[in-house]
Parts: sequence; structure tokens; C-alpha cells
Amino acid sequence: MTRRNYIIRIMSRPHRPPIPLSEPQRRVLIQLRIEGTAPRTRLAQVLGMNGATVTRLTQSLLALGLIEERESPEAVARGRPLVPLTVSGRGGWAIGATPHPGWLELVLVDFRGRPLVHDTTPFDSPDPRVFARAVEARLQALAAAHGFMRGQFLGMGVAVPGYALSGDRNRRAVVDRVAGWDDVPLAEIIGDVLGMPVWIENDASVAGLAEYYQDGIIGRYRSVLTLFLGHGVGGGLIAERDLFLGEHGNAGEVGRLFPGHGDRPSGIDLLRTLRAEGVEVDSLADIDGLMATHRAIIDRWTDRVIEQLDLAVLSGIVWLDPGAIIVSGALPLPLLRRIADGLNAIGRRRGDKYRATLPPVLASTIGSKAVVIGAAMIPIHSITSHQAVI
Repeated sequence: MTRRNYIIRIMSRPHRPPIPLSEPQRRVLIQLRIEGTAPRTRLAQVLGMNGATVTRLTQSLLALGLIEERESPEAVARGRPLVPLTVSGRGGWAIGATPHPGWLELVLVDFRGRPLVHDTTPFDSPDPRVFARAVEARLQALAAAHGFMRGQFLGMGVAVPGYALSGDRNRRAVVDRVAGWDDVPLAEIIGDVLGMPVWIENDASVAGLAEYYQDGIIGRYRSVLTLFLGHGVGGGLIAERDLFLGEHGNAGEVGRLFPGHGDRPSGIDLLRTLRAEGVEVDSLADIDGLMATHRAIIDRWTDRVIEQLDLAVLSGIVWLDPGAIIVSGALPLPLLRRIADGLNAIGRRRGDKYRATLPPVLASTIGSKAVVIGAAMIPIHSITSHQAVI
């Protein structure tokens, strides 16, 4: 059996983490993601385990290549229990993919969640099988260029602009531009073409996952609400360090608060606003170049969007009690920062004498890439997730 056939064979069961871990192993791994680095003594203390148990667990994770030691002169001088441990990027790699109008986007991340390759290619088909074949062609080229087949492949997450049907997250009600994806078993269709495990999830939900794994977020907050302003508007929820999807897989469908026949806090709405003012603009990628020349129009739109999103923010605070709220999306990062600042200002002015701790509203640092990075994080997150599948 060739190495390629072996890799395909061990990846033939979609939705099952290829590295099965025990609950104690998962606890050690997620704690290292939270802290970045920690010695065995720190892990024992924070996890409530004895030293021998932590030693045994970390040895097994070291053998699997999921964590690694970081030598330091002080740690070596004082003994192995103080050698810092961290999640190893060599523990595996994963792919995220999503279709856009006229192009598809791919990213490959290592086990730490660091993007290794970001790739875009022309693509314009509503058929998921054509999408899968286009992804396969790009992966073959990237594998040849970067040698990724030498590593352990964990699977691919696909971000879909649509909500789950009948409680089955593999079947989606989607937008017209990917009409062939509507109400079909996407994981099976795409996975059969690629010969690998495939996870399907809403684009805003995976954006929330990507935002949560960013430095300064996962180590500080247990629960986070992400508002993603792309072509539409959606939400991603992290509750107690896990992706919260709800009973039917549609938690975070913020767009239902803003019916499509009216003004919406979405990228498509911004394009329509600009076009109504006589501005020639084709896509959200053009907005950055208009920030200076058409600032008055964009400022008026932004002020209205801040007022609209306050309802979603307040609802999220009431129901989730998150540690932070992140404004993400396909808009320019300065525009996301302005929206976040405006929402914070509304919160400060509310004056309702509410004395509990309120979450800060933060702006994304990765913007539109959150979707494809989050899709790639699904196979990795599934290894330490408390959920059986995502």
C-alpha cells in the first residue's frame, strides 16, 4: 500500500476526528491552547491532576506529535517538570475552503492554527462536485509545491453561505449563486470526490471559530459572540470554549433580525447604498479603495449599521453573557474598527444602571479571512471538542 493510499484510507470516515483522544488528553491539549506554553507543574495545578498523571498524559501527546517541549536554560537546570510545553504545529494540518462569486478560496493551517498557505483561484459554478474537483486540482498543485503530503492530514472544512435544513448540517438552504448546493448531502458529495473527511458549516459560525482561536481571545475568554458582516450578516457563538450550534445547527442566524427587503447591516447593502449614489462598485473588495473618496456615504451607512447592530449585540449579551463580542467580516478592517467603537459607545451611553460586567466589543484582526481560516480549524477543533462531531 502506498503512503498516499494509506492516508486516504485512514481518512475515509467523515466527521470523526482522525486522532481519537481521551478526555484527560483533550483537557491537557486545550489548556495548552489557552495558555500558549505551560510546564507540567502548571498543567497539574490548573487541571487538578497529580504530577504522575500529567507526565503520562503529556508523554502520550508528545508521542502523537500534538505537543512539543520548548527547552530553556532555567527549565533544564531545575528539572523536566519545568520544561515548557506547547501545541506543536507538526501535529497535523487541515484545509479550509469556501466559494465566492467568481472565485474560490483555500487556506492550509498547521495544528496550531497558523495559516501556512492562502490560495485563491477563479471559480464560477453552482455545482458542489465542480467545486470539489476545483479544490482537488488546487490541492494537488499546493502539495507538489509545498510537500504537505508528508504530514498528517486531518481533513477539510467547507464554509457554506446558508443555514441547516431539518437538523442535518450537511444539507443547507443556500444563496442562488450556489444553487446546486441546496438540500443535498454536501459532506458526502464533496468528500467522495476528494477522498477525505469533510465538515460542512455555516460561514459565520466558522468565522466565530477562527476569531476565537486568535491570540488574546482563547486565552482570555470562555464565551465569545462574533458578528460577521459579509455579503449578508450572521453570527458565530463560542460557549464554554466550544462552537455552539443550537438544536438544529442554526444558532447565530442574526440575519433573520434584518429582513432582506429592508436596510441591512451587510456588505451587499453597502454596495447597494454606494450604487444608489452613483458609485461604480462591483464587489466588497473595492470598498477599501473608496474609503477616502466616498467617505461621507460610507460614514452615513456605518452610523445606521451601528444602530442596527446594537439590537443584535444587546440580544447576544442577554442570552449568552459572552466575555467579548467581535465584529468581523469582509469589510475593510478600519470600517470594522469603527463599527466596534460605535457599539462600545452606545453601550457606555445606555445609562440603564445595569451593574453586571458587560463585554467589550472588539474589531477583528483577520477580517474576511476569518471564514476560510475557521473552516480549516474545524478538523483541528474536532480533536479537542467535547462534541462528538461538528
